[in-house]
Amino acid sequence: MARLTTLNALSAQEHLRDQVANALRAALIAGELRPGVVYSAPALAAEFGVSATPVREAMLDLAREGLVEAVRNKGFRVTELTEQDLDDFTDIRAMIEVPTIGRIAAMGLVEELEALRPLARAIVDAAAEQDIIGYLEADRRFHLELLGLAGNRRLVEEVGNLRKRSRLFGLNRLAETGKLVQSAEEHVQLLDLLAAGDVQGAESCMLAHMSHVRSLWAEERADGADDAAAPGGTAEQG
Repeated sequence: MARLTTLNALSAQEHLRDQVANALRAALIAGELRPGVVYSAPALAAEFGVSATPVREAMLDLAREGLVEAVRNKGFRVTELTEQDLDDFTDIRAMIEVPTIGRIAAMGLVEELEALRPLARAIVDAAAEQDIIGYLEADRRFHLELLGLAGNRRLVEEVGNLRKRSRLFGLNRLAETGKLVQSAEEHVQLLDLLAAGDVQGAESCMLAHMSHVRSLWAEERADGADDAAAPGGTAEQG
């Protein structure tokens, strides 16, 4: 019984660690944690209302993914992504995802594709409501579950890793301007093309969607740089 209790406790701890890691990834993508800034585990733990241990463990997970780096006796610094990094990640994803989408369009999986429609609508609804956490989770699930229809588990894992490493800052501002809704609606359009078996149209839509997202990255990063450089800007350095 004691051993079972211990295992249950470990399982609960691991679950909390995963929850904290997901929340931190969302904060990174939403721009709430900024590149170059050092964050301490105790300070973040206080914000989450948990102990420092699961936060440290979650940060170590993010460090292995290249999202943060440990700073001795201080905490963790959010790593900077260059424009070249973002271009490289986008290119690799396009090489994998676009032809995979074409294969899925040719498979005639109408029922399976329609099962993803609630997720596609959830992405749009979250963007309209400016629910960034909800948007990110629905978007992640939609893309990975869609790719999963091709039947290649390793491919899905690799795309999942690439998605973690490439992140978009300032989603809150994009949501406020309505640009996030425009991008979100492309998921519904993609499903329509896939269900219709339009291979070329689905591939073109997927490529256009990825290009659109990449242009939003560039635009938001440029706007953020302008704001930080302006009087009263909020640039931070670790």
